[in-house]
Amino acid sequence: MNILTIDNLSKNYGKIQALQQVSFTVPKGTVYGILGPNGSGKTTMLGIVMDVLKSSGGGFKLFDEMPNDSHRKRMGTLLETPNFYHYLSAVQNLKIAAKIKQRGEDDIDRVIEVVGLAQRKNSPFSSYSLGMKQRLAIGSALLGNPEVLVLDEPTNGLDPVGIAEIRSLIMSLASQGKTIIMASHMLDEVEKVCTHVAILKYGKLIASGDVNEILVNEDVVELAASNLDALKNMLTSFPNILSLQIKDKVVQMNLPQGTANMESINKFCFDNNIVLTHLQLKKKSLETKFLELTN
Repeated sequence: MNILTIDNLSKNYGKIQALQQVSFTVPKGTVYGILGPNGSGKTTMLGIVMDVLKSSGGGFKLFDEMPNDSHRKRMGTLLETPNFYHYLSAVQNLKIAAKIKQRGEDDIDRVIEVVGLAQRKNSPFSSYSLGMKQRLAIGSALLGNPEVLVLDEPTNGLDPVGIAEIRSLIMSLASQGKTIIMASHMLDEVEKVCTHVAILKYGKLIASGDVNEILVNEDVVELAASNLDALKNMLTSFPNILSLQIKDKVVQMNLPQGTANMESINKFCFDNNIVLTHLQLKKKSLETKFLELTN
């Protein structure tokens, strides 16, 4: 089953095209990252899916069906920071949220446990760190135990500790079988959390699919020796090499995906009278691939 199917979705604000015929699918059970810089159309897309905005063209399906209110009741959303009352506790704020949503009033204790706020559930919201506040916001989205979570920039503005907390929470929820759709401009977070990704630039879809297929299409090997120039010159004769450069005090060698064999590379260098001081297989970074795709 596909949780979300986007089909040639477009949105115009006058002459500005926020989305331009975007199409992709979100399979059930995935953590799907919608990745792009600010202004790429991520929030606009999620707003259309959750019926906050109307599209200018194209359409979408939820749970392989034309969308309706019953579908959205199976989804928990965090599209903007909720307006929690600063002087109320987590429990009191979630009681208000449950009444507004008309679901989840009997689910509050479970949700507070899930987001790791059980020890502070009676403390005022104003005493929470930014990470705790964001976890409570995700807790609000979890009321009623929805199958799907839709999160817009869930780690935005958080410090490294808060980011790590939200990342851990998302991975835990995904392990329970929830489908998570997450918009983000943070490349590193998408790489660490998501199983699938759609990359947007100025409202256009650049690429979509499995993270490992979209973001990794080469083996990147780092090598070092006492003489980097000699090492680089020697490696030009290595079979199937795609590119070679000296970068950050190492030689970086790119090979076709799945072909890098550390033992054979080490032997090749040794047989050519160069002893390596460093040899490491590195996955091409998301940032490098993202910049390649969007530039």
